[in-house]
Amino acid sequence: MKRFYWLLAAVLLGGLAWIWIGSKSSGTGTEWVAETKVPETKADSQFTGYVMGSDTAPVEVVEYADFECPICAAWGSVQFPVIKQQLIAAGKLRWRLRDFPLPPTTHLWSRLSAHAVACASEQGKAWEMIDALFAHHRMWSQRPENPEKLFRGWAQDLVGLDMAKYDACMATGRYRGRIQYSREEGEARQVRGTPTFFVNGREWTLRDVSSDAFQHVVDSILAQRRRR
Repeated sequence: MKRFYWLLAAVLLGGLAWIWIGSKSSGTGTEWVAETKVPETKADSQFTGYVMGSDTAPVEVVEYADFECPICAAWGSVQFPVIKQQLIAAGKLRWRLRDFPLPPTTHLWSRLSAHAVACASEQGKAWEMIDALFAHHRMWSQRPENPEKLFRGWAQDLVGLDMAKYDACMATGRYRGRIQYSREEGEARQVRGTPTFFVNGREWTLRDVSSDAFQHVVDSILAQRRRR
């Protein structure tokens, strides 16, 4: 757990220098930067997030995340793999990730990265794309240069996507409405920042978000179920 907090401090210190630059430059790809209203479709409201884990798992965590968020990247790179191995693989926990893109004043590429993940999900590789974005986070997050070419390279070389399908998906921007709907759904649940977690419908209010803390909460819920 100490490793996570050291990494988190390093990520935050390293990223702060770019926040001011990103807030002053629109770069290119402004269609992804703007918080524009996009017509909602039935499919947008029916999508409930990227899911990992068994449908019969007794505990569900809903995470609202921004892929450009430094804390999300640090947590997702260090803590989530442990949770995946110890709780999700064991059938105790189901994880549901929802988009919550933060404002473009500090997170220029939140919506672009969310759309790259959505396009990867068409080929069943959303989580692999998320891993790629987090693994190379400092190469693209909170910088003024449009990272679309970087995303494309990782989609091809690391994730192994059919690039004709990926390119077509990115060109249409077909998931912009879904990403906006997810953001608004989070706002309705009083989400204010990322990452925010809900455990079986209740917001996680503990300051400790380590894998050990999640293990303790899951064990407590399972113990309560056994006593009933």
